[in-house]
Amino acid sequence: MENNPVPPSFGEGSPQHAYHQHVLQQSQDMAPIVSVKEWMLTMLLMIIPVVNIVMMFVFAFGEGNPSKQNYFKAALIWAAILLAFYLLIVVLLFGTLFTTTI
Repeated sequence: MENNPVPPSFGEGSPQHAYHQHVLQQSQDMAPIVSVKEWMLTMLLMIIPVVNIVMMFVFAFGEGNPSKQNYFKAALIWAAILLAFYLLIVVLLFGTLFTTTI
């Protein structure tokens, strides 16, 4: 007996066969699911000061799960946006403090 993943009811030219082959190809191309244990370890690393910043870059640009990489790339973009906003607020506050005369 052959080791054929396609059920025998799906003939070679049938639409079901083509769909089944497409689904098989997609499932083989998918990245593995990140386990709860791995997310727990990741969250633990994110609460340690300084280590969290370094690890965000490691997770975003290192080898690993594509879902985790995309998550940390998005987190770094949000962090950059917030940093720019805070810097703008600080510059505006210091600007108003030094320009006012009493």
